[in-house]
Amino acid sequence: MAMVIALEEPLDLEMADVFSMLTPTASAGEFVCPWNDWSNMVDWDAISRGEDDVHDLIESMMDEGEANPVDEHKGCDSGAGTAVLLGAGDDGDDFKGLRSVHLLMAAAEALAGDDKNHELARVILVRLKELVSPTGGTNMERLAAYFAEALQGLLDGGGSYRKQSMSSGMQCCGDGPRDAYNHNQADVLVAFQLMQDMSPYVNFGHFTANQAILEAVTQHRHVHIIDYDIMDGIQWPSLMQALVSRKDGPPAPHLKISALSRVSGGRRSIGMIQQTGRRLAAFAASIELPFSFKQCRVDSDETFRPSSLKLVKGEALVMNCMLHLTHMGQLGDSSVVSFLTVAKSLNPRLVTLAEEETGHSRDQGFVTQFMDTLHHYSALYDSLEAGFPMQGRARALVERVFLGPRIAGLLTQIYRAHDKAAKEEVRSWGECLGREMGFEPVAMSFANHCQGKLLLGLFNEGYSVTGSGVNQLVLEWKSRRLLSASAWTCPAYSASE
Repeated sequence: MAMVIALEEPLDLEMADVFSMLTPTASAGEFVCPWNDWSNMVDWDAISRGEDDVHDLIESMMDEGEANPVDEHKGCDSGAGTAVLLGAGDDGDDFKGLRSVHLLMAAAEALAGDDKNHELARVILVRLKELVSPTGGTNMERLAAYFAEALQGLLDGGGSYRKQSMSSGMQCCGDGPRDAYNHNQADVLVAFQLMQDMSPYVNFGHFTANQAILEAVTQHRHVHIIDYDIMDGIQWPSLMQALVSRKDGPPAPHLKISALSRVSGGRRSIGMIQQTGRRLAAFAASIELPFSFKQCRVDSDETFRPSSLKLVKGEALVMNCMLHLTHMGQLGDSSVVSFLTVAKSLNPRLVTLAEEETGHSRDQGFVTQFMDTLHHYSALYDSLEAGFPMQGRARALVERVFLGPRIAGLLTQIYRAHDKAAKEEVRSWGECLGREMGFEPVAMSFANHCQGKLLLGLFNEGYSVTGSGVNQLVLEWKSRRLLSASAWTCPAYSASE
């Protein structure tokens, strides 16, 4: 079997066993931790009811000597329903988390509400940073620290990220932490593996996309996947194995993967993709799958040009775009826009997409969307707490590498979208593919639905999978949408089928 791999600068690498996590093999009992009917971290309805009185609330919170602060706050329920989810935390911890939420809401209102008051926002954030830290405390306190830092960046930069270091050591650079390459690569890979082992968040998008690809290329002898931001390529071994094992159609096809990387990612990201190519080639050889790998770069102006690809007539072309937390793709990211625009011009057999579900409505203001984002990440923190019950350092690494930068990027996007001068529209990438680029939905099969449910069976009972439209599956945590995976095709293919 001929094996071809195109890498720019060969490296002497030791083949690491990065595929041990390919398919979860542990029994469900090894993943499930004890938990007793966990509730949401915060009673968000109670928070919303108190929104009109938030400035009065802040004034009272700034008073260090208040005797029974929770009972005095309008819109706050002093009962257990409004307590922060703290496990064995005491009442002081509960109130501290709830107070942090109110301070965040007040800072958002002061920053971008109808009556903007940046000095008030600055005072609130100073107070908030005295209360919380991204490296310690409860879920809500750590989450509040990252949101406070993001708001501080908006306040100081007028809608752009600040280049500064948090107490956790997290760095934000330039126009924002556009991908995980801004971090130490060892930390990135460890955090990525932790996310995959302890949560279905990563594999849900990968497995859903792979099943759609497998079904779309059943009769093809040559398959070419163009992968946006491949990272360590952990998505592809399961597809390779499935292609070799398929019983219907022709023998295992020749699989070619073209991996995109940014020039701005630097030499580290280039080397990481070269390692990925070598590992994938070694795995393909071990199962006797014809395979080739090519690295393509997005130009310094964030433009992806089709001329960088080597397309062969008759091959089934697939465009894969996994924009979950670990890949950091933001709406408005010009490289993603360029990638999807090229996808339209190439008429691919299939486009697979995974993206974070933050639930924004274009008709809502900044403060409402800010609270919705806080609610979304509280659910995500809650789900990670279930997967990392006694492993605070593991959660902290995932939060520092992935969640903190993502929060900063998302709030900047929302802030800019609601700036009257910017006049941008908040939308999902799926909406871009469907409404703006003219792609047609590809129905998710019954097998794909079943696969998603089987995957979730390895994790905590709080997860569920639902359908949202004919071509989309959604990963939820206690009815809160976390991630969606969808499949699309060109109108020409849709009409022929």
